[in-house]
Amino acid sequence: MWYECDSRFIAAHDQPAGLIDLALSRGIDSHRLLRGCGLFYEDIASGQALISPQQYLQLIANAQRLLGDDDLSFLYGQRLLPGHYGEASLALQRSADLLQALEHLCASHALLSPLLRPSLLLDEQNLYLYWLDSCGAGPQRRFLLEACQTSVLALSRQLSGQRLPWRLQFAHAEPAHVEQYWVHLGEEVRFSSQLTLMSLPRQYLHQPCPGASPTAQQVSAQRCRQHLEQLGWRDSFLDCLYDHLQEHIRQPLNLERVAATFGMSPASFKRKLQKHGSHFQEQLDRVRKHRALYLYQIMGYTNEEVAQHLCFNDTTNLRRSFKRWTGLAPSGLGRGFG
Repeated sequence: MWYECDSRFIAAHDQPAGLIDLALSRGIDSHRLLRGCGLFYEDIASGQALISPQQYLQLIANAQRLLGDDDLSFLYGQRLLPGHYGEASLALQRSADLLQALEHLCASHALLSPLLRPSLLLDEQNLYLYWLDSCGAGPQRRFLLEACQTSVLALSRQLSGQRLPWRLQFAHAEPAHVEQYWVHLGEEVRFSSQLTLMSLPRQYLHQPCPGASPTAQQVSAQRCRQHLEQLGWRDSFLDCLYDHLQEHIRQPLNLERVAATFGMSPASFKRKLQKHGSHFQEQLDRVRKHRALYLYQIMGYTNEEVAQHLCFNDTTNLRRSFKRWTGLAPSGLGRGFG
């Protein structure tokens, strides 16, 4: 199964509390901050409150509106990882190297990053970490992307004891407050990219972490897996749909066939997607775009090979669709995501 945008499973005293404390430290009244979220500060302080992704997103929207700071997402991101989230955070802190920590982050994202799912990709030179919208973040997606990229930079610095040469890129255009990106993320930042992701040369992935504890990490990671088994899910509905489309992208795909695979009628499947602020064609296009970029930029495929891989009748239809997805012709792409 999966979690959805209204599933209450996020411990309010974990990631949400970091944002609440940040807002309270700047003089924001807790009642105003939590308005529309369906909970009170006393609920969070009790350590028992569980909230849904929708409530979490409302909290972010309130904080943005009340604080209006250009650096809010970056300051929040610095608090996110490894965090103080029990065994999930301990497994990060005890990792043998950065790759193990990132693999744990991806495997336990429902506990560590429930709104955006981190995904890893390796080629011969680099590791790429990109983010998938798990619950329909809408207007809060950019805030989350900024916070999540910041959180991985902070985590990698803590684990390695040094600032690693990450390169970051964002799909949105360069903002007016670009200096905040330079201050918090460094100057290796690009905008108006096809994907929001971060990349790092592979030689940094296996450098031993000074605070590593292999046995303790193994125990904490196992307890995280048990926690996820008790919840009954590892991924969101949109995550599961993305994975299914990825797995079957070389086959003809339509709403009816995919809905049947998920055990729903087409009408129910449409409503489920609408609840998450999306529709089937948007989800299918997202997967096709990601796969096409990978085939062109990492694998070096030709138009004919990509068209065949993605079940397009001819290269003309592929180029037309690719232009719609990216705003570019395939010939306008360079090699490599970074």
